[in-house]
Amino acid sequence: MKALEATFENACSALIDQQTDGGYWLGELSSSALSTATAVQALNLADREGNKKFIDAGLRWLVRNQNPDGGWGDTVKSYSNLSTTLLVWSALNCADGLPGDNKRILKSERLAESWITDYVGSLEPARIAEAAAARYGKDRTFSAPILMMCAIAGRLGSGAVAWRHVAALPFELSVLPRSLFGALRLPVVSYALPALIAIGYCRFRNLPPLSPFRFIRKKLWPRASRVLEEIQPVNGGFLEATPLTSFVTMALAASGEKDHPVVSKAVGFLRESVAKDGSWKIDTNLSTWLTTMSVKALASASQNAGSNLIPKAGKISKWLLNQQYREVHPYTNTPPGGWAWTDLPGGVPDADDTSGALIALSIIGRNDPAAKYLESAEEGILWLLNLQNNDGGIPTFCKGWGALPFDKSSPDITAHCIRSWDKWHDHIDPVIAARVEISTERAISYLKKNQEFDGSWAPLWFGNQYLKEESNLTYGTSQVIVALAEISPRYGSMAEHLIRDGIQWLEAAQNNDGGWGGGLCSGHSSIEETALAVDALLCAGGNREIANDGVQWLIHATSKGRKFPAAPIGFYFAKLWYHEALYPLIWSVSALRRAYNLGK
Repeated sequence: MKALEATFENACSALIDQQTDGGYWLGELSSSALSTATAVQALNLADREGNKKFIDAGLRWLVRNQNPDGGWGDTVKSYSNLSTTLLVWSALNCADGLPGDNKRILKSERLAESWITDYVGSLEPARIAEAAAARYGKDRTFSAPILMMCAIAGRLGSGAVAWRHVAALPFELSVLPRSLFGALRLPVVSYALPALIAIGYCRFRNLPPLSPFRFIRKKLWPRASRVLEEIQPVNGGFLEATPLTSFVTMALAASGEKDHPVVSKAVGFLRESVAKDGSWKIDTNLSTWLTTMSVKALASASQNAGSNLIPKAGKISKWLLNQQYREVHPYTNTPPGGWAWTDLPGGVPDADDTSGALIALSIIGRNDPAAKYLESAEEGILWLLNLQNNDGGIPTFCKGWGALPFDKSSPDITAHCIRSWDKWHDHIDPVIAARVEISTERAISYLKKNQEFDGSWAPLWFGNQYLKEESNLTYGTSQVIVALAEISPRYGSMAEHLIRDGIQWLEAAQNNDGGWGGGLCSGHSSIEETALAVDALLCAGGNREIANDGVQWLIHATSKGRKFPAAPIGFYFAKLWYHEALYPLIWSVSALRRAYNLGK
């Protein structure tokens, strides 16, 4: 018990030390080879001479961080993968006389070509294009920009021949009302609208079709161009994401649109967001997401948790309330009421962060949440209710935009949503509460239908690079179990057997060392996944002995709460890995607090 207490206190202190003066948590995302490669190419195409110092520093970082096998993963802790290796290989082609580095660049290229050949079978453009497209299936959100960058860099041949390997995206559809997008079944997900426009136009310019609609498509470009301008944030960064912003920039530059106003603002964003070591991260920050998770972790398992246990609670609540969107968002056309993952201009309201904000506000105002935050909470709840899909589940950004994964319902987001609804059920208007009850029952039915035969749930936003399927069942299952356990006093008869089967899966998934990875006996235990599993088991009444073994693993792995090395658990933007420095710390605090309180 003493070791647990010491670990818990150290972890709590470490998390509180990371809180900013403004009350929120900022975190630190991992540097990304994929982001760095795309940023280098975008800056090169936009203005090579003006951006030379950024390009050169980025190229040097890429060469330094090449994996021993010749490829690149998304983070320095990630396995080599085809997408990132193709993008870095393409970026290296824009190296031009780096002093003292020419031989290193050439060697790096040859190693990359060897890796690609081993993976694909050859460097023949058609084989490369086929392999890249196969990784993402029907979703062109990422395969199209990857192959576009390869074509721009001359890696798929020269001239129009290269562009035959790049999917033709219907940029002209962006001028239609957003309400029609669901029926159009677009080949990219909702958040990738800028890519649809810019990459679609780039391909059109570099390989004009012979169809009779060619003239019409050309005439529609000015209107599509204005849409792109309208949805670009004031700081230039689409979704605060370097890859998306870079792909849009290079597409416009390769279309003869270097002077487009979107390019100028995007270049400004890329120059501002570069790290000191010359790399770029996948996104600027996850401040809202990290803040709401930190509040939940610090209050975990305490019935009396409220503002008195959350440092700078008043600042947190004020900051969170300021992040709620009060107008229709121009990017996704969603109504007011939601929250994004960040407080920065490129954020877009989404279900996971809206749920997190609602839960955090209910914790901070637990003594009297209705008095301070009721209006904002009801707006957020209504925003989520209106987002619910016909299958009863909750998607990420938009209802019914398409059939691709990021626009489908997902168990982890659905679970988070019903957890947030339940926190406010007794305080909101009875009419809204009645809607919440109906929607929660529909959501539980969705979770029942989507529970795997072995009792697990597959999430959307988090994966595990060590598993063949790359899904993280530990994350998905733990999130659903915690949510169902918390709402069980009100919906117990519907949730009981789902919780039981989920617990059985989690218990069976424990590794021999006492920790958890992303799946059944997967090995590669991580702090993140072990903390999530322990938290869920203790929350839902799982086997205490198994949970305690996990606690002991956490005590040892964190050096009694002093070290929290991050693992590449993130899964974002179509199979793109990242890790966040605060994830292992936040989730450990939640699990350790719950274990400590139960042991008192």
